[in-house]
Amino acid sequence: MEDSAEQMEPTPFTTIESAEEFLQLLYVEIGKVRIEIENLFDAGHAVRRREEALRLVAHKLNQLHSHTQASIRLLHDLRTLRALLLKESVLPKAPGQ
Repeated sequence: MEDSAEQMEPTPFTTIESAEEFLQLLYVEIGKVRIEIENLFDAGHAVRRREEALRLVAHKLNQLHSHTQASIRLLHDLRTLRALLLKESVLPKAPGQ
């Protein structure tokens, strides 16, 4: 019977690298939107209620930015660990092991 990973349909997130690439792109776009929101504040276009909504948007974007950055680091760690594990599995075993 084939391994279940081999039976999976290819998706944009089949590999750690593809998920990491997506998160990198998302991270950049979140940064752009954060700048746009800050520019709206600076331009003085906000009345009180709109300003409150924009502050909430900015807060949520900051949270998303932080979570995305943490996810990128986690995926990088997983890639490193996978490489380490694959390298160890290829190394010849010492006598008596």
